[in-house]
This record gives sequence, C-alpha cells and structure tokens, in this order.
Amino acid sequence: MKTAEENSLIFTKSLCKNHFFLSMYLSIITFLKTEMLCYYSARGNMGKNIIKIGNAGGFWGDDLSALKRQVTGGDLDYITSDYLAEITMGILMKQKMKDKKMGYVYDFLFQLEEIIEIVIKKGIKIITNAGGMNPGALALKIKEMGEKKGLSFKVAAVDGDDILQDIDSIYPKKEALENMENSEDFSNVKDKLLSANVYLGVGPVLKALESGADIIVTGRVTDTAITLAPMIHEFGWELNDWDKLAAGVIGGHIIECGSQATGGNFTDWKNVKQWDNIGFPILEVKNDGSFIVTKHKGTGGLVSADSVKEQLLYEMSDPEEYLSPDVIADFTSINLEDEGNDRVRIWGIKGEPSTRFLKVSASYMEGYKASGSILVGGFHVKSKSKIFRDIFWKKLGIDFEKKETELLCKRDSDEFNKTILRFSVYDRDKNKIIKFGKEISTLILSGPAGAAVTGGRPDPRTVIGYWPALIRKELIVSKIKIFDTDSDEVSETDVSSITGFESDYKKNFKYKEMISGTGSSEIPGKGERIMLKDICLARSGDKGDTSNIGVIAKNEIIYDCLKKYLTPDVVKEMFRKVCSGKVTRYEVRNILSFNFLLEESLGGGGAKSVNIDAQGKLYAQELLSNYLEVDDECYEKIEKEFKIK
Repeated sequence: MKTAEENSLIFTKSLCKNHFFLSMYLSIITFLKTEMLCYYSARGNMGKNIIKIGNAGGFWGDDLSALKRQVTGGDLDYITSDYLAEITMGILMKQKMKDKKMGYVYDFLFQLEEIIEIVIKKGIKIITNAGGMNPGALALKIKEMGEKKGLSFKVAAVDGDDILQDIDSIYPKKEALENMENSEDFSNVKDKLLSANVYLGVGPVLKALESGADIIVTGRVTDTAITLAPMIHEFGWELNDWDKLAAGVIGGHIIECGSQATGGNFTDWKNVKQWDNIGFPILEVKNDGSFIVTKHKGTGGLVSADSVKEQLLYEMSDPEEYLSPDVIADFTSINLEDEGNDRVRIWGIKGEPSTRFLKVSASYMEGYKASGSILVGGFHVKSKSKIFRDIFWKKLGIDFEKKETELLCKRDSDEFNKTILRFSVYDRDKNKIIKFGKEISTLILSGPAGAAVTGGRPDPRTVIGYWPALIRKELIVSKIKIFDTDSDEVSETDVSSITGFESDYKKNFKYKEMISGTGSSEIPGKGERIMLKDICLARSGDKGDTSNIGVIAKNEIIYDCLKKYLTPDVVKEMFRKVCSGKVTRYEVRNILSFNFLLEESLGGGGAKSVNIDAQGKLYAQELLSNYLEVDDECYEKIEKEFKIK
C-alpha cells in the first residue's frame, strides 16, 4: 500500500505533466501560503477562544500598586491603564512647555519599572494612554529601562492626536471647531489655546499590536480603544462587525475607571467585605463578543450585577447612542447576569456604524480662581457663619465673575459644634484674586467669637478651560513609532483614521430630548414618601458643565414606580440650587435604570467651577437622600417587599 506522501506525489505528477500547469500550481501554493501568513500576522492569534484583559488605573492619581497587583495576581493577556481626563492634557502641555522631554505621566514609569521583568516573562501586553502630550518621549524612556535591565521587547508610541500646531491650517478653512456643548465660536478661544488633541480610535493601537509591540503608550485616544484593540487583534474581528465592536467598547467602558467597577464608589458599600487590596477589573472576552467582568481571586472589593450597572451608567449621555470613533454602541441592548463569585456575564450587545467625525478636546487659559476657609466653632455656628459671610463680601467690595460661599456643616443648635466656611472666586483679572486671598484671614478678629484660620493665604490658580469640538476623520493621520531594545532603529508608520465603513450619519450632538424638565412646581407624587436610598442605587459623573446621574431600581416594581414619579421636573427641583439648565431623562429598562442629564449644573465645569464638588461626584448620594412622593398602590407594593416603614 502506498503512503500518503507517495499518493500525493503521483497526483501532483499527473496534474502537472505540462510545465505550464506545474508553474501555475507552484505559484498558487506559494501565493496562498504567503496570504495566510500575512493574514494571521495582521489579525493576531485566531486560535484563541478567550482573552483576559485587566485594568490597572482609572485616572492620573489612582492606586500606584494596581499594576503590580494585576501582573502578579493571576494570568492576564493584556493590561490597560487610563490616565487622561480632559483637563489633564492641558496640565501635561504646561509641563512640556517647560521641558520638551516631559509631558507624559511619569507615574507610569515608576509602576512599570517595578514589574517589567515579570511582564516580559509572562508575555503580558500593556496598553496605556500615559503618553499624554509626549508618547515618543515616554516610549524612549521605557526602551532605555529595558536595555538597562537586559530585556528584549518592543515598545510603540501612538502619536498624531496633537493638532495644536495645525490649528491655523484647520480653522476656519477646513473645520469650524465650534463648541459641541454650547455652539460658541472657536475664535473666542483660539488665541488662548494650551492644547488641542483629537480622540483617536482603535486604528493606530491595532496597528501597533500588529507590529509586534509588547508595550504601547498613546496620547489622546478614546478610553475604550485601548481595550477594544486587543479583541480585534486576537479574534480577527472585522472593522464593520458593529455588534462585536460595540461589545468591545462597552467592555472598555466598564473597566476604564479601575476599581469603580469592582466595589469602589459603590452605593451598597456595606456589601463590600474587604476594602484593602481591592481587586481591579478584568474582562474575560470570547470571540462572539460576550464577556465576563471579574477580578483576581483573593482580592478585595466586589463584582456584582449592581456594581457593574453603576459603572455602565457613569458619565453616560444618550444610552442608545454611545459614540466612539469606532462604533455607536447601544447600552439599551445589554443583557447582564450575575453568576456569583465576583463574575458578571454580559452578552447580546448591538452596535451601529461609526460616524465620519472624531472629537477634539482642547484646553485654553480661561482665568484664575482661589478658595480659602475659616473654621467656625462654638454655639450657633450656622448663624455666626452667615455673619462672617456678610462681613467678608461687603468688606471686600469686589465684583467677581463667579463667587461662592459654602458651609460644610449645616447643623445649628445650642450644642457646641464646628464647621468650615469656604469662600471661592473666579475671574479673568488676577489682581482681583490676589486681593481676595489677602482678606480671608482678617475675618477671625472682626466677627463673632469662635473663628480660626485653617490654612495659609490662598494664591491664584490658573483655570484651564475645556473646549469639545468635531473634526472630520480624513483630516487626521496618526503615527506609530516602534522602539526595539535590540536595535537603535526606529520604524514609523502612518495610519489613516478612515476605515471605509463609516456612515453618513451625523448626530445632532444636542442631547436627545426623551423626557425633559425645566423645574415645574407641579410634583406628580401624592401621599406616601419613600427615601430613594431605600429602593435605588445611583452614580454620578460629569462632562463639561453637565452632570449625569444614573439611577438603578432594585426591582421591576420600583422601576415602574420611578418611571411614573421620578420625573425630570422632580430631579430639577432636587438640584434647584446648582442646576441652571434643563434636566433630561433616558430610560434603560434592560438594566432597570434611568439616566438623568443635568445641564449647567457644575458651575462652568472642570477647573472653571468654584464649587467644592466641581465634578458632581456627590450628586448621586444627594439624590438618594431625597424622599419621593408616590401613590398608595406604589407604596404598598414596595413596602411589602422592602419593609421600608
């Protein structure tokens, strides 16, 4: 009996009697082999059924030990870290202006140096936006670190998001760059710009992975792109497989804020049994786009359906249209199930084609602000604080563009008490701010008894304004630089922002008015009152001068009750002291939730605000402290299950 090899040879000879057929046969085989090698090289390891992606940081200032804990706590394929808030870019640009070799998040270097040997040995790939305003400089530092330690790896720098030097050629001929939030004309800030960066999509990060990079540092890319890229790379997802891309974006959104998905900042915090060594989030992703949210075993914190729901609603606008450069994700399509043991499964996510636009995040010099406080103690501190307030502003006699007085403890009684009285101002005239700082300490000897200075004279602080705008993708080309510890050569590749799959859809970028309120005095509830903390969870976030509050009902009965009675007008009334704009409510029934957008509620937003809670981080807790009036039927249904009396 002939062997398989002999049969194959006989077949080949019979097929290729003619030299022409032989040449064609060999050419086809060579072509197919080459194409297959190129395909697998470009699209990653298609043999994997599951990949594990962990997060090790949600902002610049997060837990410096998180990266080490993620690396050593168990098996991971990728680790991401997010460092860049909108205002952070302006801060990093100021650093770079002082020293051209700076402008990146140097904390990341300290974190990486401690565990880089383990990272390379385990084959974990790290992707982070710590490059900030200078990804190339950070990548070079990492390369030098590797060389000193005798390690062999590649590090990629993703650049091209910085368009500050190109503004004159872009505006006004190519783009208007008007403010997305209020339609203000770009000419008002153009000459005051500190930074202007485009939110790049997944393209350049994916290209860096395809180039064999082990560590990737980026500038301003979307928070979700650094998580989505490994999925596309490993599973070979097409860039128009909208449902899978949407799943990747939502997975990235869940883990981008670190331990906020694993029990941190969680409404039901008493259910968290261990706070030290809190676990950071991990995605276990399958090829079909479904995934598990979890954390390393033995770590603190909590992963539950509710902790994940809270993070899903964080910094949310329209849940049906979560916009990214790569896909429009529909949060109302999410299926979510708590599997127990710190594991939550998510599947069935839907997506729509991406738009032809990228978001620009610009920062500019907008003025100065300062805050100072005095300690007020003794009896009737609230009454005395009002006197101190009136004395101070009358004596100062200056009109500021913004000013605020905040009493941080509102209890007033005959009992001894202490409180902090905080004064804050904002103005574009620095001299006004200087005079403000000089007057605060004079209060302690010129008012009622029981006052003390709590700090030194406040100095003026530069206010960095935030300017969001849109730019067409075809105007932006990103760049990839590959540094190799085994070579002095640096390779560079351009990456277009256009995929060819974009739709012509252009969102109005004004919040869709699902149900909006303006503060009507008519409140729908009648009869019984329920404190919201007894029936809901909530989390608040910020974008510019708009705060969002995600509210999660504890069951369907409560959801239907909230739908009827927790209206935009009711929420507007709750926040009447801070919210000057309208309130809009979106329904997310699939996770028994509502998302409220409170416009003009953060005192100008970001660094411009003089409020002590400038980002509305406590707004969710404030909402939960309110009572909601409901009808007897709603109350009885809820009381029967929750025993709220």
